[in-house]
Amino acid sequence: MTYEERLEWLKESHKKLVSCVNTPIEGNGVYQRYVNPVLTAGHAPLEWRYDLHKETNPYLLERFGIHAVMNSGAIKFQGKYILVARVEGADRKSFFAVAESPDGVDNFRFWPHPITMPEYGEPATNVYDMRLTAHEDGWIYGIFCVERKDPSRPDDLSAAMACAGVARTKDLVNWERLPDIVSSHQQRNVVLHPEFVDGKYALYTRPQDGFIDAGNGPGIGWALVDSMEHAVIGEEKVLSRRRYHTIMECKNGEGPHPIKTSKGWLHLAHGVRGCASGLRYVLYMYMTSLEDPSEVIAEPAGFLMAPEGGEYVGDVMNVLFTNGWICDPDGKVFIYYASSDTRMHVATSTVDRLVDYCMNTAPDGLRTGASVEILNKLIDKNADVVL
Repeated sequence: MTYEERLEWLKESHKKLVSCVNTPIEGNGVYQRYVNPVLTAGHAPLEWRYDLHKETNPYLLERFGIHAVMNSGAIKFQGKYILVARVEGADRKSFFAVAESPDGVDNFRFWPHPITMPEYGEPATNVYDMRLTAHEDGWIYGIFCVERKDPSRPDDLSAAMACAGVARTKDLVNWERLPDIVSSHQQRNVVLHPEFVDGKYALYTRPQDGFIDAGNGPGIGWALVDSMEHAVIGEEKVLSRRRYHTIMECKNGEGPHPIKTSKGWLHLAHGVRGCASGLRYVLYMYMTSLEDPSEVIAEPAGFLMAPEGGEYVGDVMNVLFTNGWICDPDGKVFIYYASSDTRMHVATSTVDRLVDYCMNTAPDGLRTGASVEILNKLIDKNADVVL
């Protein structure tokens, strides 16, 4: 191709991708997946990836490689469905970028520039997986993982330290960086509750002993802090506990902040277990009380969503991960999830369906005999139904 022919091909291919209409897939009644991912590396604007000047890039080579788009925070902002995506370059460094859609299921387009996130303290090697919370104090907070080299192990090039970075904004363009959250453990999954609790800010935590392994970390925690400007995690109460031979045997973590309903707070999280092919990440739900958001009132067994079809394949196989969802005033819920650390998808449901799922799905009996007992009760209940 000539320069002009290749440029035209790039423009048409990008336009076709970002304009593609998404269609739902009927499923288990709890939610609907959609045919196409909502964000991929190919959605990145051409001006991010190419020097578009013929004199300095006569072959139209990609100058800045975009490898993946994943693990996006989500918020409804000025009538648009907004994702603050983790965009990973070919150099393995991640950055945040805002993409918006008019309807939440297709036509996502990135804003012209990525987020220029101010640094705090020792510059981070990598930042990623932002959870967004529009808090009742009037700020939109982003809490994200900050990764730095572990200074105690200088010769181990895989040794890292994780903590929770904090920033806040009013417009998703200009961000004020606050001090990293102080904790006695490494923290990679911290989420801010949208309301004050007993006059304090409430955090969902995930204390762990190492950067990858949870170690003795018991699961998803709950902590109250006096200020987000200098947040210090002290006592942590366990909400969703890791258990042997479950979907969260290795570790688990809160996804986005919970959704408030008339029956309680709806929570979406990820659970991790080991298998022959490595670590398997799935999504699950639970509910907590309106009166005491640290009290679990429903915890359905097993996963809500697991990788299916093409979702299984990618940079890190067999992974679903979420840190963003949006609830519309009419009760429609948009669940944004990444597959295999490669691309972003959406599934839609409603508050009523998700509450029904949580409140009327049996909890994990933690042994085969209990599972069979639950199944037999369902079969016997349906004995009078002719199929």
